[in-house]
Amino acid sequence: METNKKITVLCYKKCSTCQKALKWLDQQEISYETREIKEQNPTKEELKTWYQKSGLALKRFFNTSGNLYKELSLKDKLPQMTEEEQLELLSTDGMLVKRPLVIAGDVILTGFKEGEWKEKLAKPE
Repeated sequence: METNKKITVLCYKKCSTCQKALKWLDQQEISYETREIKEQNPTKEELKTWYQKSGLALKRFFNTSGNLYKELSLKDKLPQMTEEEQLELLSTDGMLVKRPLVIAGDVILTGFKEGEWKEKLAKPE
């Protein structure tokens, strides 16, 4: 990946996975900007763009282990919802969105999986 691409990491300060991910980026000397997902919730348009670029299933954008996801019984509701309805719902609360969410040009990553991040974000040796 070209190192001149701007990397934005949508994260939540209190999330241990986000902290681990940012520490990993620092160790790799990869520069990035953070965006607090709770204060600056992604818009429906942003989510739609990222989802389309990512090639991932829309379900991968949901924070399935989050309290809000469980309180809203989304595990049962999502399969009945249209893509538009799911994107609309995701844009209502940053705590529904899987984090960290990395936007780096055409590379979109949900959650922190070191192997995947190394492959997609690390500077070539």
